[in-house]
Amino acid sequence: MGVKTVPSFNVQAFLDSAGVARTIVEYQRAEVIFSQGDACENVMYLQKGGVKLSVLSKLGKEAVVAILGPGDFFGEGCLAGQPVRIATATAITPSAVLVVEKDTMLRLLHRQHALSDRFISYMLTRNIRIEADLIDQLFNSSEKRLARALLLLARYGQQDAPQRVVPKMSQKTLAEMVGTTRSRVNFFMNKFKRLGFIEDNGELKINASLLSVVLHE
Repeated sequence: MGVKTVPSFNVQAFLDSAGVARTIVEYQRAEVIFSQGDACENVMYLQKGGVKLSVLSKLGKEAVVAILGPGDFFGEGCLAGQPVRIATATAITPSAVLVVEKDTMLRLLHRQHALSDRFISYMLTRNIRIEADLIDQLFNSSEKRLARALLLLARYGQQDAPQRVVPKMSQKTLAEMVGTTRSRVNFFMNKFKRLGFIEDNGELKINASLLSVVLHE
């Protein structure tokens, strides 16, 4: 029996829908989209660019919890009654974000089945990703975690073709993503370049050969 694929969310059709109250906002690199503790009043859809979600502890320690790419939703906690943002969203590259008010999004989810199918599929996929991230943190080495993070940034395993060129980010951010030190990230990035797994000539390119690090036991 074949697997039924969920139709892709047609952004343009959504934008053209009659009566849809929405806003498209452009963000520059390092610009904050929303901050931890802000009122949670809308859902966002990343049309282009990249976004980092991070949390800050009471002791001032920051942790990167997700890196989002085009086609990802974020800020959807308001749909479940979340009153404030539990993370900070920051653009890691020039980005365009579609902002939809909570009530409008709820109405659309009830009325537009293609959108609700896409949204449910996205949430289920993200839950699987969160479980995989937890297993990664518990059982894998920092080298393997870094390789996996880079492959995810390049969107390997997505239905669309991998983009290879990923948003350039600091080694400090990569260290926060994988739970290690910046010096360790620097060591492994140099190793990956030496082995031809990645290329860094002004832009960061991820080669499929990096999968060997993740698959190696």
